[in-house]
Amino acid sequence: MTVDRNTPVWDDGAWTPLPALDGDASADVCVVGLGGSGLTCIGELLRRGVSVIGIDAGQVAGGAAGRNGGFVLSGTYDFYHDAVARHGHHRARRIYRLTMDEVRRIAAETPEAVRLTGSLRIADTDEEAEDCRHHLAALRADGFPAEWYEGPEGRGLLLPTDGVFNPLHRCRILARRAVDAGARLYEHTPAVQVRPGKVVTPAGTIRCGQVIVAVDGRLEAIFPELAPRIRTARLQMIATAPTDEVRVPRPVYARWGFEYWQQLPDGRIALGGFRDAGGESQWTHDAQTCEPVQGPLERFLRERIGVHAPVTHRWAACVSFSTTGLPILEEVRPRVWAAGGYSGTGNVIGALCGRAAAELALGAPSELGEVFASAPESASIPA
Repeated sequence: MTVDRNTPVWDDGAWTPLPALDGDASADVCVVGLGGSGLTCIGELLRRGVSVIGIDAGQVAGGAAGRNGGFVLSGTYDFYHDAVARHGHHRARRIYRLTMDEVRRIAAETPEAVRLTGSLRIADTDEEAEDCRHHLAALRADGFPAEWYEGPEGRGLLLPTDGVFNPLHRCRILARRAVDAGARLYEHTPAVQVRPGKVVTPAGTIRCGQVIVAVDGRLEAIFPELAPRIRTARLQMIATAPTDEVRVPRPVYARWGFEYWQQLPDGRIALGGFRDAGGESQWTHDAQTCEPVQGPLERFLRERIGVHAPVTHRWAACVSFSTTGLPILEEVRPRVWAAGGYSGTGNVIGALCGRAAAELALGAPSELGEVFASAPESASIPA
């Protein structure tokens, strides 16, 4: 069977491309990045009645927004009990509540792309099982839904409010809606320069009152001043042909979240992980697959999940990790805002940050902006 290399399993090939910008343009706000956070930002701006131009160096959701594992999870990079210890009880609780609400909002906004199935965190060792019990206790103490789980996947936690989606399909829905609502969106239009009041592209300059850069992977390449606080990593995945060898009704996180998989409605298994197996080489802006990660992924598929269906897709994407485990959401230059550094949690926290960036750029009150602002710095990027 032919393997589709570096095309995600989510891509059905049905997208009608948007034009590239050809000439100068102007709008109240220019949004750089047409992934989940950028498109959510554009939707919020349109709802508030401002004119918007959105651009992307590639296609809609051509980066990690359309190439990830398709998990829709509550919380941050850190498991809840760790988030409480790291960020403080009040902040961690507020963020968890906001992300739970956002999961429901995402499902209501694009029900054709989302399934609220719950999710599993599965322990690989006794030590991790004990950590799962601390995780469970912390959630229950604050009234968040969670259950102990033992089943075919292993033992750990069942988090009933989580789900899965087709991330590329969702972004394409949001892009079409934005165009229908009056946004001017352009693919294959990279931002060559981002300055207060303007974004320079290869074929024209966009003049605007505010710029919002909603980009996750490679954000530090656009804003070198953020480099001490974020670092881009490559994440890799594989997917199989449809199979009935196993039944995986919920998405699964295992080995402290390093491995993650789900079964699509047609029976395919989509599996990601083993970034740590690639070592330092996985801190890169190169979104190409490599054997040090692809090999362990396929062995895990065969030996741990028990699936022998042929691999049909292998792909990679770049995301950025922050020193705090919380996103970058701030005015990095006068009238230039950045949203990114989602540390692998961009599907939900990225959507929250997209809306918050719109609120902040327009000078509106923003609970989301408040809860993510002024996060205490940490000494290093999460491993």
